[in-house]
Parts: sequence; structure tokens; C-alpha cells
Amino acid sequence: MQQDNAAEEFSRLIQIMKDLREKCPWDRKQTIQTLRALTIEELYELADAITMKDWPGIREELGDLLLHIVFYARIGEEEQALTLADVIRGINEKLIARHPHIYGGLEQGLQINNEDDVKRNWEKLKLREGKTSVLGGVPTSLPATIKAMRLQEKARQVGFEWENPAQVWEKVEEETLELQEAIGIGDQAQVEAEFGDLMFSLINYARFLHIDAEDCLEKTNKKFISRFTEMERVASARGKNLTEMSLQEMDQIWNLVKKQKQPD
Repeated sequence: MQQDNAAEEFSRLIQIMKDLREKCPWDRKQTIQTLRALTIEELYELADAITMKDWPGIREELGDLLLHIVFYARIGEEEQALTLADVIRGINEKLIARHPHIYGGLEQGLQINNEDDVKRNWEKLKLREGKTSVLGGVPTSLPATIKAMRLQEKARQVGFEWENPAQVWEKVEEETLELQEAIGIGDQAQVEAEFGDLMFSLINYARFLHIDAEDCLEKTNKKFISRFTEMERVASARGKNLTEMSLQEMDQIWNLVKKQKQPD
């Protein structure tokens, strides 16, 4: 692997962005609003590469994301709203201020011995900086599964947490019964509410199992896609189309596909 000079390459990227904003019609036309959707897409592409542990892909997607950061900063400079130096200085100062156990300034009597201590202190510092709620800072546009995990993690930092996994599983079972009752009554609004409560409880249980619910669901999505497309291939090899097959016939092929070794 080539050992690049990061500072030199970063300066080169900044100059390239200046050139593009001056000379390229497409780049010159972009605004922070037009870039927003593209940035979100880049984040998901990075997430896909991380899920697959595709290091070449991760390198490429990190580059694309870095380009967007420099792009936003360049537009901010043009509008005299911010500079790239402001962005970098801001995160440097924030990291130093929120890690007093490394850079000094730790309150007397406060000890940082593990990851949980770091997180709790982080939330305390954020409240002192003006945040009005422990749950503040969780983006409203986050996917619901990820948002649920972040909300639960933040609540945990102030002690609002179950003591053990068994208690959480009892809650899952309780919510399952409440969902079944709502279905029996036939109240659609209540069914939706109870289904949401059940999902929230399952995500909570995932945390206690030390697994990422979003990651688990995405792996299941990929597994389903792999098996379903293989089922289509097998059916086609038999001269059949899924739309012309009965559920029993499709289920027979599905079970056959499940026994085969599938990629993770």
C-alpha cells in the first residue's frame, strides 16, 4: 500500500474543488440543497461497503464522502458562511473538550474507567453546552431502526435502562400479547401502535445481545434477495415462471435453495 502524504493530498483535493467550482458547469451549479440527496446516497454506499467489509469499496466511498465535505465547505466559503478551517477547528475543539480524561480538565472525583463512563460523561458535557434534552442530537431523518437504537443508547447514559436481557424479553412478550389483542379487536391504529412498540422492544433486546438490529435486518434482506433470485433461476431452468407456479411449487424450490450454501 502506497504511503501517501495525507496533508499534501488533502491540499490537492481543496485546489481541485476550487478549480471545479470555477470551471465546471455542473459543479458550479450545485448548492447545499442539491448536494443533500447525493450526500445521503454516498453514505448508504459507504454503509453497503462496510457491511460487505469491502475495503477497496470503503476506500472509494470514503473518498466520495470527503469530496462532499470539501464541496460543502467551499460553498460555505463562497457565501461567507464558514470555511473549511472553521469546520476542522470546530471538530478539533469539540473532541478535546469532550475527552477531558485525555486532554485534561476532568472533574474532581469523576473517573473514566471504561466505554460506558466515556459515554455518560459525553452526554453530561453536551447538556452543559446547551443541549436541552438527553435525546437531543438524534437526527429526525435517521432510519427508524437506527433512530430507535440511538434513542435507547442515549437514555441508557442517564440510567434509564433494564437491568438484564430477561427483563427486556419479558417486555417483548408483553408487547406481542398486546399486538395480538389489538389485532383481535380490529383497531388498525392500535395495531400499528402495538406493532411499533414490539419493534422498539426487539431493538432494545438486540442491544442487550450486543448486536446491531439494523445490520442484522440488512443481512436478512440480502439473504432473502439471494435465495429468491436463486429460486427464480431454478424455476427458469425448469422452464417455469414464478407467476405461473403455485405457492406449494415455489415453497418446494425455496426449501431446496435454503439447503444450499448461500453467501453471507
